Amino acid sequence: MSEYYFRTSDLSVGYNGKTLIRDIEIRIHAGEILTLIGPNGSGKSTILKSITKHLAAIRGDSFIADASVKDMSYKELSQKLAVVLTERIKGELLTCWDVVSTGRYPYTNSLGLLSPEDREKVRAAMERVHAWELAEKDFTAISDGQRQRVLLARAICQEPEIIVLDEPTSFLDIRHKLELLSILRSMAREKGITVIMSLHEIDLAQKISDKVMCVSGDVIAHFGTPEEIFREDVINSLYGITAGTYDIRFGSVELPRPAGEPRVFVISGCGSGAAVFRRLQRADVPFCAGILFENDMDFPIARSLASEVFSAPPFEPIGEEVYRRALAAMEKCTSVICTDFPLGEMNRRVAELMEEAKKRGLMKEGGKET
Repeated sequence: MSEYYFRTSDLSVGYNGKTLIRDIEIRIHAGEILTLIGPNGSGKSTILKSITKHLAAIRGDSFIADASVKDMSYKELSQKLAVVLTERIKGELLTCWDVVSTGRYPYTNSLGLLSPEDREKVRAAMERVHAWELAEKDFTAISDGQRQRVLLARAICQEPEIIVLDEPTSFLDIRHKLELLSILRSMAREKGITVIMSLHEIDLAQKISDKVMCVSGDVIAHFGTPEEIFREDVINSLYGITAGTYDIRFGSVELPRPAGEPRVFVISGCGSGAAVFRRLQRADVPFCAGILFENDMDFPIARSLASEVFSAPPFEPIGEEVYRRALAAMEKCTSVICTDFPLGEMNRRVAELMEEAKKRGLMKEGGKET
């Protein structure tokens, strides 16, 4: 018996007999969350449709606890696996309650009649995703975000062992994105439900996933833990990032730095400079930043947006050499912006830099932007 709850073997997927992605090897345990990431059109949806039998695999098979998905009947599969895909379902004349209740059909008789227990499970599922107030509403008349929550409720009341979701957060605002992912995380941990999904928001994928699969080209580029996948070289290569940056530590995206010779020098620390850096970037004003300790919250953002960053190792006094280089750069600028942050013995040279800015008339009264 395999040690993995869900796995694929020699799986190749595509359309009309033509292979799009080959040699797909998925290995995950029960209760784990696997997220597929990659550029638009890379084949994430094709993989999800193939492992759920919505699309016939070109070659190979998927296995749930060593049972072949290919050999399962659709009723057997629906009792093991629930699916939330991006295609709109035809919900004419159906209320949201009606749509969610279809999640119980794998367990009903041939007439599809719901028992009192079935009805309670439908209600519980809708309440869990904060959709109970939509129960009597026409499914076609609600928003895309509400529709996504209703479809998740349908999947939950199906009581599956695996939930497969294709871009489940695409139409949700930030509150409901976080709520949905929190629900999936708690279901995985508390009930041992395995989650396989695709996400465009790689910052969320980095935070929620146990395993991550990078889909790009005709083979799987990478498969591993978030710690193994979310590295600068891997993400830049996967998405072909050449303009702007993706910061691995914070999961944040920054637009390209302004071009040209720096006109402003920003003195900041303890995260106080981030808003200033981004304001200058929006205004297309090239700037320098420093002197920052390399473990300061401002450092990674400055490194992405500033023309030059003057930095020092943490937990030791700032040295003479970096101070002199920062001073020389500051003297070439037309103004200095200084934010409000604590100064102490370790960053004493920063205080000296501020004094030099005042002496040279680069920083106006109050030490703010000139």
